[in-house]
Amino acid sequence: MGMDLTKSVNGKLLRCGYTTGACAAAAAKAGASLLLTGNAPERVTLDTPKGIALVLDVLDPRLEEESARCAIKKDSGDDPDVTDGVLVYATVSRIPGGVEIEGGEGVGRVTKPGLDQPVGTAAINSAPRRMIGDAVREVAAAYGYQGGLRVVISIPEGRALARKTFNPRMGIEGGISVIGTTGIVEPMSHQALMDTVRLEFRQLAASGARDVLLTPGNYGETFAGETLGLGLTGHIACSNLIGGAIDAAVENGFLRILLVGHIGKLVKLGIGAANTHSSEVDGRMETLIACALEAGAELPLLRGIAGCVTTDAALILLAQAGFLGDTMRVFAARAEASLARRAPGGVTTGFVCFTNAQGIAGVLAQSGNAGELLEIWRKR
Repeated sequence: MGMDLTKSVNGKLLRCGYTTGACAAAAAKAGASLLLTGNAPERVTLDTPKGIALVLDVLDPRLEEESARCAIKKDSGDDPDVTDGVLVYATVSRIPGGVEIEGGEGVGRVTKPGLDQPVGTAAINSAPRRMIGDAVREVAAAYGYQGGLRVVISIPEGRALARKTFNPRMGIEGGISVIGTTGIVEPMSHQALMDTVRLEFRQLAASGARDVLLTPGNYGETFAGETLGLGLTGHIACSNLIGGAIDAAVENGFLRILLVGHIGKLVKLGIGAANTHSSEVDGRMETLIACALEAGAELPLLRGIAGCVTTDAALILLAQAGFLGDTMRVFAARAEASLARRAPGGVTTGFVCFTNAQGIAGVLAQSGNAGELLEIWRKR
């Protein structure tokens, strides 16, 4: 049974889904029922931490001599998620006492510190573990079973899916994570990405690092490594969430932050926008117009910039008119001030902004301390 819970996002009514953690807990509840009664339920009701009860269809039940296995199909609603539609299995067996939770096929294992679970354990996060434990204890109590239960969660497609996620980079190997703090997937939010960025910061901090290199995307990472010659140890990709990444760095005790990014992303720092996703704020041409005006550009050039679709096209116009250097100096001062406002005293922030536009490719602008910060990563 699908969910009928919806959320309004950017004026559209989108359907919510449920997490891998909720699927695991529901599968465990179904498996425990099958084990203790000999009969598989057609569906199970699961109370989520969000306070929303899910009624989920039970798939592929199998009763063995010593165990019972059931599956729940993941439904991500209208949120784009590589795990949408996968089967999450729970195999439940009797043990003398307590509840044991383990990961099987397709569930990753933690290999680096700083994540939700200790190194060496299955990547089944704390909230799903609580949900699984509560679900099987509820079944045991309902049928008067006094012993313990062992639950093994498996996701047969997990190993292949993991290649499409941040997991390998974060030190989760062999499969995907069983995650979700509320049990409910809210569509099209930045929350999942921000949670991943925070995890990466915790992991990096756990290694003792206090310097971090941020890039909004693949362009920035490639430019940092290949053109600037920086070592990418201590590097985190923050997508559009520049402000949130700086906040996470500060929360985890980082003292020096260097941001390397394409003008198309970083230009918005010139108007103080720290979330650079186009759905949050555009303002690219407006920022360049304001900087060019402050640099002394005349109205025809400003109108030309306003008609550009890309920042690179606007930069070429500025270069042809002889205003690129002065405009970028104004932008650099604005961007430096934006980053400084985001971080508290005692935390050093700096940036390098570049373009790949033909004829002017390379560094466009950088903070006054960029040279000093670059040396930190060039030594790695």
